[in-house]
Amino acid sequence: MKKISSVLAIAFILLAAGSVKAQGKIGHIRADDLVALMPERAKIDTVLSKFQNDSLNTTLNSLVQEYTYKDSLLNKTDTSKMPRSVKDQYRSDLQTLAYQVQNWQSIAQQIMQNKQGQLYQPIYKKVSDAINAVAKEKGYAYVFTSDALIVAPPADDILPLVAAKLGIKLPTAPKTTK
Repeated sequence: MKKISSVLAIAFILLAAGSVKAQGKIGHIRADDLVALMPERAKIDTVLSKFQNDSLNTTLNSLVQEYTYKDSLLNKTDTSKMPRSVKDQYRSDLQTLAYQVQNWQSIAQQIMQNKQGQLYQPIYKKVSDAINAVAKEKGYAYVFTSDALIVAPPADDILPLVAAKLGIKLPTAPKTTK
């Protein structure tokens, strides 16, 4: 009985391997490596840097200025003539502003990630379209991201094919001496 189940298991493995081979080639690529080489990336990085400096840092400075102003009104001004409701409103505003200033780093990081995703989306679409075109042209039935593979043969890395499709010149690897 054990012999029959072993023979059946081996036959199943051979059939499965044969059916994968018949379905087409399997390739892999690191799309992020390709995106890093694209000429549009430099422009996007400049836009992101300008956005961070002009928008996010300006907003933080504005929040700090507003906090300082309201704090000085509440603590340095004679508040005895100020109605209680106004004082309470200033205190509430100060608490809100203090929270915003303290959490600005995480808020700004989320805003930057959203902006980055928005700006990089067309590039990733372009890369995805090129990967699909190369896979179809070269007969690849499956293309995986290289990040998910532990072992992959270098011959099936389609990065050079997709780079050529997009007209991107790959940097040459430095020669090692023995």
